[in-house]
Amino acid sequence: MRTRAQAGTPAVAVIVTLLCGLTLALGYLNKARCAGAPFAENGRSLAFDRLKDSNFCYSDIQFLWLGRDIDNHVFPYLSGGITPDGLLTGGTVEYPVLSGLLMWLGGIGAHNDAEFLLNSALILVPFGLATAWMLGRLAGWPALLWAAAPPLVLYAFHNWELPVVAAATAAIFVVVYFQRIPLRTRAIGAAVLLAIGLCLKIYPGAFMLPLMAFVFTGGTDGSELPASVRGRFDPKGALMVAAAAAGTVIAINLPFAIAGYPGWLASFTFQSARQADITTNSIWYWGVLRLFDGVEGQDSAYATFVGVASPLLIAASFALALWLGWGRYRREGSFPWIAVSAAMLCGFMLLHKVHSPQYTLWLIPFLVLLRVPWALIGGYLLADLAMGIGVFRYFYELATGSDAAVMEFVVQFGVWGRAALLVVLFFVFLRACPRWEGRGSEAGPRHAPGHRDPALTAAS
Repeated sequence: MRTRAQAGTPAVAVIVTLLCGLTLALGYLNKARCAGAPFAENGRSLAFDRLKDSNFCYSDIQFLWLGRDIDNHVFPYLSGGITPDGLLTGGTVEYPVLSGLLMWLGGIGAHNDAEFLLNSALILVPFGLATAWMLGRLAGWPALLWAAAPPLVLYAFHNWELPVVAAATAAIFVVVYFQRIPLRTRAIGAAVLLAIGLCLKIYPGAFMLPLMAFVFTGGTDGSELPASVRGRFDPKGALMVAAAAAGTVIAINLPFAIAGYPGWLASFTFQSARQADITTNSIWYWGVLRLFDGVEGQDSAYATFVGVASPLLIAASFALALWLGWGRYRREGSFPWIAVSAAMLCGFMLLHKVHSPQYTLWLIPFLVLLRVPWALIGGYLLADLAMGIGVFRYFYELATGSDAAVMEFVVQFGVWGRAALLVVLFFVFLRACPRWEGRGSEAGPRHAPGHRDPALTAAS
C-alpha cells in the first residue's frame, strides 16, 4: 500500500515554522518603518511618502489604504466600477474577489494606514506559517528557503501574496501527502484549493491543466487508476477535477457578479488595460519598448503589441510545458504535474506584462519542492534582491533628480537576471524530481505508462 511522503519529519516542520514566524516578524518591522504617527487627516502616515522609496519600506498594503475606499470601510465591488480613464471607484480593487475580501477585513477597525498594515499582517501571518509547515513536511530542511530567506522579509507584507501561495502549496500537499486516499478524491480537493487560489491572484488556476493530466494518466506510474476504469486513461476523473474547480470559481464569484456586476468586472478591466510601464519591472518595458523608438504613435503601438504578444506567448509557454511534460510521462510512466506547474509559472512570470517583485514568493515553493541546483537558486535570489531593493532606490533618485545611472544598472541586472534564470528554470523544472523521491528516480523510467500495481489499484 502506498505511504505518504516523508521527506520532512514533524520536528523539522515545527522548527521551520517557528523560524518562519521570526522572519515574518522581521518582514513586518521592515514595512512598519514607513508607518506610524504623525498622520495626515486621511490617515496616511506622513513618513510614507518620505521614506517608502529611499528606505525601500514601501508596501502596496499601506499604499492602498487610500484610493480603494478601504479607509471608508466600503464592502468591495458591490458599488464600484471603473472610469473611462481607468480609475477604480466605489470600493472596487484590482484583485480577484477573495483578495478584495481580505483587504476589507484588514480595514475593519483601522483608522489609519499603520493600523491597516498591522491588521493585514495579522491576517496574512497564518498563511505564511501554514506554507512553512507544509513545505517542511514535504521537503524537509530546504523549506528554510521559504521560511528564513530574504524574499519573505522583503515581500511577506508587500501585497496579499501569502494566502495564494498557501492555497497553491496546499493543493500540492493534499495530492502528495495523503496518498492513502484515492487519487480522484485528492485531486478534487486540490482542484478546489487551486480554484480558491485563482480567486485570490489568478495564477494557480493554470496548474489545473497539469493536475488534470496527472489524473488522466492514472497518477504515479499510472498505478492509481480506479478499478472501474478500463484502459490506460481516466478521462472521467480529469473531468471531475475540472468540474470541481469550475464549480468553486463560480460559487465564489457569482454572488459578487450578481450583486455588483460593474464593480466585479472592473477588477478584470483594470488589469487587462494596465500598461507595461516603468512600474511593471518587466522585459517588455526594459527591452521590447526600445524596439518602438521612432515609431509613429509609439505608445499606442507598443501597448497594442504587448496586449497581444504577452497572452499569446504565455499560452505558448503553457503548451510547451505540457508537451514536454507529456514526453516525460511517456518515458517514465508518471505525468510530472508539479514540475510542469513550476515551468508554467516561469513562463507566466517571464512573459506577463507585470512582474512585481513579490511574485518571487510564488516561485519559492517550487524551488523548495523540486530538486533544483542550489547555484541557480542563489543566482535567482541575488537578482531578486537587486530588484527588490534597487527598484525603490531607483524611483527615489528619479523623483529627487539625482543621478540614477547606478541604480538603473542594478534594476536592469535584476530584470534581466531574473528573466534569464526563469528561462533556465523553465527547462530545469521539467527535468527535476521532487525532493521526497530518491535521486535515482531522475535517471529513468520506473514503469511503462499505464502500469498498475494491483495492490495499489485495490487500495484506491
